[in-house]
Amino acid sequence: MPAFSKILIANRGEIACRIQRTAQALGYRTVAVFSDADANARHVQLADEAVNIGPAPVQQSYLNAAAIIDAAQRSGADAIHPGYGFLSENAAFATACKKAGITFIGPSPEAIELMGSKRLSKIAMLVAGVPCIGGYQGTEQDNATLSREAERIGYPLMIKASAGGGGRGLRLVHEARELRKQIRTARSEALHAFGSDELILEQALIEPRHVEIQLFGDQHGNLIYLGERDCSIQRRHQKVIEEAPCPVMTAELRQAMGDAALKAGRAVHYVGAGTVEFLLDQRGQFYFLEMNTRLQVEHPVTELITGLDLVAWQLHVAAGLPLPLRQEQVELKGHAIEVRLYAEDPAEDFLPQTGEVVRWEPAVQNGVRIDHGLLEGQTVSPFYDPLLGKIIAHGATREEARRKLLRAVEDSVLLGLQSNQRLLANLLEHPQFIAGEFSTAFIAQHFTDAPSLHPHTPTAEELAIAAALFYQHSASIHSTALAGWRNNASVPLHYRIGQEDAQWTLELTALPSGHLHIQVAEKKLELKLLDSDGRWASLEINGIRRRYAYRLEAGQLWLFTRPGSLHLCDQTRAALVNSQFSSQVSVSTHTLKAPMDGAIVDVLVSEGSPVSKGQLLLVLEAMKMEHPLKSGIDGVIKCIQVRLGDQVKNRQILLEVE
Repeated sequence: MPAFSKILIANRGEIACRIQRTAQALGYRTVAVFSDADANARHVQLADEAVNIGPAPVQQSYLNAAAIIDAAQRSGADAIHPGYGFLSENAAFATACKKAGITFIGPSPEAIELMGSKRLSKIAMLVAGVPCIGGYQGTEQDNATLSREAERIGYPLMIKASAGGGGRGLRLVHEARELRKQIRTARSEALHAFGSDELILEQALIEPRHVEIQLFGDQHGNLIYLGERDCSIQRRHQKVIEEAPCPVMTAELRQAMGDAALKAGRAVHYVGAGTVEFLLDQRGQFYFLEMNTRLQVEHPVTELITGLDLVAWQLHVAAGLPLPLRQEQVELKGHAIEVRLYAEDPAEDFLPQTGEVVRWEPAVQNGVRIDHGLLEGQTVSPFYDPLLGKIIAHGATREEARRKLLRAVEDSVLLGLQSNQRLLANLLEHPQFIAGEFSTAFIAQHFTDAPSLHPHTPTAEELAIAAALFYQHSASIHSTALAGWRNNASVPLHYRIGQEDAQWTLELTALPSGHLHIQVAEKKLELKLLDSDGRWASLEINGIRRRYAYRLEAGQLWLFTRPGSLHLCDQTRAALVNSQFSSQVSVSTHTLKAPMDGAIVDVLVSEGSPVSKGQLLLVLEAMKMEHPLKSGIDGVIKCIQVRLGDQVKNRQILLEVE
């Protein structure tokens, strides 16, 4: 009898879609699980069957192990693939699958439990002879012990949640006076994210590279590695760009890191896909960071340079088959680079974004792969990670892969919510990234004041395009012809176009030829709208033709301006716009509003208490991260409109300071 025939995928989003693609191609039936928030999600639509497992919050759905196993039993699924995140590194869940007679597509519960604890795994790695960073990984967790150990280790140092991942529960401390505050924050974030507030301390390496080795083991004792990935481009300890191979890798260093990773895997009798992460310093010395006992987000770059399907390997290994290759048969060809597309606003300190996906059209090109879980019209909610998808490119050389990836990032149309798309393009174009000269400090060093970290102010040309589209839309309501929209072409039209609190005035003159003369401040442009169908507009501006993706509805225009989108409003008929805007700005200085949908997890003030500018007032949890909300002025708390545990909406008033 076969080991299994129907696979339940205990995940959502892009990784659930990616696993389904391979499972179905290999002839397996697939079952999706979904929360109330994901009822119409792409991963649900792609599956053969789907089961609702509860309300939107992760604790009641994707982290509800009993509901997931029940869904497998009811649907007849005899295997579960956990993807990454959620229950993928939960030993109790792997054990529960085994007890239920369901194949868990991953390593043993014992390996998951050991390597899932940064404290215990580090102790095991020291015993196995794997190079480790100096630090404290003891059982005593009181503040006094941690403070004493911090003095012994020296500053700067890292506080790490033992059960952590994805940058949560991780803090860099430069001075002793910061330690207690950072311990409190790390404990709180770790407890909310992982259910454990256990911490370790480590000496901080200055400007290292983050390099990881892909391991694979089978149930017959075979264990090999499939090259390395460089994941150094990070912000807040979360990976943004990953590539394979590492730009500074040598054959000798790859062998040494591969051997160390094999030691780590053999120490826990590892089976399945796993990744051993290292920090590589400027002298070429490397140190164990952690081991992830699952498929990594960045696994596509390894697949592209090896020509292997790692999900297929996972299924083969889980079915009891031996690894398809021996170590000496592994070949690395070309170069691959991946970027992570996040629903976040880099101009607002990378604040996660929620809202409707008005338009999504990924730029699929030769040598480019896009893994995503998006559908037009879906709502990006505050309940889950802000990762929307991944854009990956492969080339014969690193430069070819970079060039292809940049074009794909610039051409992938996403409208409706802010993303990090402009930042990704800027990163790929940076001279030091092009040269392969970077570390984990790259973004902090080179992008503290980059244009992509500030709100994008529309250019005169972009405003002219907006005016032309608003004009065409208005004219089409009253006329079926695009030419001769107005009887008196010599009289200009005046447009007022807004973006949040900003506003611009334009003058548009339509000529019988179909050309539009548009003046924005001191700049004059000649524009002709050649064609538009509600999704794409072809325009000729000052003699140059281009196509633009857009969506126009009820005076709201979403315009894609490679790369990234603009959301503009036709405020021509809003007579009191200026006074309204100034009033809003004045009020906002005394009112704290939610920056996104989320849950209130801490209230640190009470009505009548004095506060100072910059003081922490509330903590909002959204997209698996805690966001501190601070006072913008000195004053007294006039009223608090939320309580601990409340779910709040974007722009909802939380409290007022008088």
